[in-house]
Amino acid sequence: MAEGWQAFGGSAYQNFRTTDQMPAQGTFGAMPQTPGPPAPFLADMGSVSGYEGTTAGDSGGKHFPPPPDLVPVPGNQPYPPQINWNIPAISEDEAKEAFVGYAASKCCYSQAPAKEMCFQDLQAFNTYRYRLETFTESRSSVWKAEPYDGGPVDSFLCGIAPLPWDVRVQIPAMFKDRIERIKVPHTSSVKQQCWVCSGKGNRLSNDICTSCMGTGTTMCNDCSGVGTITCSDCKGRGQVLVYIELQVEWKNNIFEYVADQRIGFPTELFKEVNGKNLLCDEQLMVYPVWGFPDNAISHASKNAVEQHRAQFGSTSQILRQRQTIELIFLTRVEYAWRGKSHSYYVYGNEHKVYAEDYPAKCCCTII
Repeated sequence: MAEGWQAFGGSAYQNFRTTDQMPAQGTFGAMPQTPGPPAPFLADMGSVSGYEGTTAGDSGGKHFPPPPDLVPVPGNQPYPPQINWNIPAISEDEAKEAFVGYAASKCCYSQAPAKEMCFQDLQAFNTYRYRLETFTESRSSVWKAEPYDGGPVDSFLCGIAPLPWDVRVQIPAMFKDRIERIKVPHTSSVKQQCWVCSGKGNRLSNDICTSCMGTGTTMCNDCSGVGTITCSDCKGRGQVLVYIELQVEWKNNIFEYVADQRIGFPTELFKEVNGKNLLCDEQLMVYPVWGFPDNAISHASKNAVEQHRAQFGSTSQILRQRQTIELIFLTRVEYAWRGKSHSYYVYGNEHKVYAEDYPAKCCCTII
């Protein structure tokens, strides 16, 4: 699916859009100024059709699975084409250059072994990294509150609130995480009395600043000398605007597998390097890779595709999938230096070196 407007039958409500980069607004359930949760106040908010079960606070909210017509079904899309999987090996010159650079980067290593070594053998291993990315969209709702400033109120009198998946949003860049928060149209209402200060505009029930005991001395920093502290939830106005906020989350879910040739090389080091792209298959729903010379990669692809469809297909909307296979260069170099045999590994496009038994390390103490 290309980027653009995602339409599900509703109207565009850009005017009510906020982003996850904007400051958070007042939230029910997170009010250290009141001794207990405002349960009676929440019970008075009523229910909005299509948003039944919506709760207050930021504990995840009410999650809405996508309608059946938004759950993708694999079509008759072709399998990835057959590819020439020939694996090149690095040369002795490349292996030596990488080794000399590795020794030079270590303050306590002599460069003599790297410069004087005699090659005995170079063994290239077919090492692959498979990655499946599933880009999903999920939606949930929470009740929110903010100080009421006396402006217009978009209540149910202005129309029927659109269903969660009828609210139109602009899809962001594919395969990048993002959260967008939208004030759902026609769900706002004004509560004439702030539940924290009972509409008085001051934080404390007795209206007295505890720092100066209500004397209002000019030295009091808490109340600025007025003797009372302004309620932070209603900003001293005594009224709050409550509404339903729709939280739309786009997430790039990644499955990654590296074939381990079990030759003594720590595969976690592959996270530091890039490889050569052998396959990039991007579709609405991809098929598992087949015909790959390493059966472990084909098996990992099959498991990943099935796992992601089962995990995300019914709880979120799958917008796009992408699977890639990289060849990660890995060569074990065996060499001799001063009559003894040693070995090291060269890996990745960057030709990084892993040498656990470098033969010329000096001992030094850093004070």
